[in-house]
Amino acid sequence: MRMQWLTCVLLMLAACGSETRDFSEASIADLHDQLQRGEITSAELVRWYIDRIAAIDQAGPALNSIIEINPDALDIAASLDREWQTAGPRGPLHGIPVVLKANIDTADRMYTSAGSLALADHVPPEDAFIVKRLRDAGAVILAKANLSEWANFRSTRSSSGWSSVGGQTRNPYDTTRSPCGSSSGSGVAVAANLTVVAIGTETDGSIVCPAGINGIVGIKPTLGLVSRSGIIPLAHSQDTAGPMARSVRDAAILLTAMTGVDTVDPATTDAEIHHDYSANLTADGLRGKRIGVWRSFYGAGSNPNVEAVYDASIAALREQGAEIVDDLDIDTSGLFRAEGEVLHYEFKADLNKYLAASGAPVRSLAEVIAFNDAHADTVMPVFGQEHFLKAEEKGPLTEQAYLDALADSKRLAREGLDKAIDEHTLDAIIAISNGPAWVIDHANGDAFHVSSSSLAAISGYPNVSVPAGFASDLPIGLSFMGKPWNEKQLIEIAYAFEQAVGARRAPDL
Repeated sequence: MRMQWLTCVLLMLAACGSETRDFSEASIADLHDQLQRGEITSAELVRWYIDRIAAIDQAGPALNSIIEINPDALDIAASLDREWQTAGPRGPLHGIPVVLKANIDTADRMYTSAGSLALADHVPPEDAFIVKRLRDAGAVILAKANLSEWANFRSTRSSSGWSSVGGQTRNPYDTTRSPCGSSSGSGVAVAANLTVVAIGTETDGSIVCPAGINGIVGIKPTLGLVSRSGIIPLAHSQDTAGPMARSVRDAAILLTAMTGVDTVDPATTDAEIHHDYSANLTADGLRGKRIGVWRSFYGAGSNPNVEAVYDASIAALREQGAEIVDDLDIDTSGLFRAEGEVLHYEFKADLNKYLAASGAPVRSLAEVIAFNDAHADTVMPVFGQEHFLKAEEKGPLTEQAYLDALADSKRLAREGLDKAIDEHTLDAIIAISNGPAWVIDHANGDAFHVSSSSLAAISGYPNVSVPAGFASDLPIGLSFMGKPWNEKQLIEIAYAFEQAVGARRAPDL
């Protein structure tokens, strides 16, 4: 099994040893200051994270967030150390370890599997556009993170963080509980200090939910701000990659490095790209801002402990000078039915296109379904492939049923946000990102109790989740949503909230 191989490699690398220095909770700026002063090297930093993955992720509490370590990570870090000495740093990510979700292409000695045994040995012909951007910025691609197999779109009874390649990822605050969403491995790796920052992807909730549930920051950008080329797709009308970090500033630095116009992804050609999302972050960024409070999202009011976090967050926003417009009226009726239709149509079309072009060992959704049936004992011991079967029944994207559903879903989501923002002249809308993490249940699947992600996800608008507090010692996040291309202002607002509440607390591992 590949996980057994990973454990052996990690233990051998850990045996090389590292200093007793502890980089837990270190920010990008902290690490760059130490690199600049010559107190550490990138190679030492990478070795420390490899040791910690061996001790905590694969042993210890066995969080199981990492599928594989980049076998070239130490060599890459050493090369970047030499470059720093001779030419200086390329930028704020020079020598910084980054973990990628395992649905993001890398043309190296790691695999891009989407967590599926059908793609367990898949090496794409080139890096994803965002990976090229990260390498150009000097980042060290440290590892691939586990995920919910096929971005959590294989079964109606799936378990977040489970894949046939990587097994079950676990919440670092309570290993009996779910890490949430398909970017679960990325979220856990950041929360547990197994990397400095990570990249996740979202179709609906798969960045903001694992960010909230694992007590970190996650940014789901405007659709088109970040290129999607070289990322195993779910649905092109909603898919995007985004940064996951322990602080808003680090997430903003990572987002800046990821963005850029990609000729292969036409959605990026109209992107309003700000060159540095980490600039102008100040503690008084909430003063005079008008913040709308959305209370009628899925699961709202279902947990008094979560409501207490929400109320405390609203009070903190007021104390920092924000004007609060409470209890927005946002209609979501009909939204989820239309979204489901769109996802099934687009998944088949988009996945078939990716598989055919990437040299994958399976070339279509139909072949993946057949592979899963032939290897059911190892691929489907926990849940089936109901979404796959439903998607395979769909026709081309020219069918009227798809076109109507796409138009309806976009209209309903955008009208809901636009109307509220425009009527009340809002700078942002807030909602709770998640409820407390539920107990992992492979018999019944996920048990989402709170979710507010769909409006921003379906509309393609930005969404930033920031740690807001705890309910029964489990992290709760607060989401900030706004108009498209408004990341800069949302990040400034989210940063000011983060500075005011200071809710990030590392898990006790």
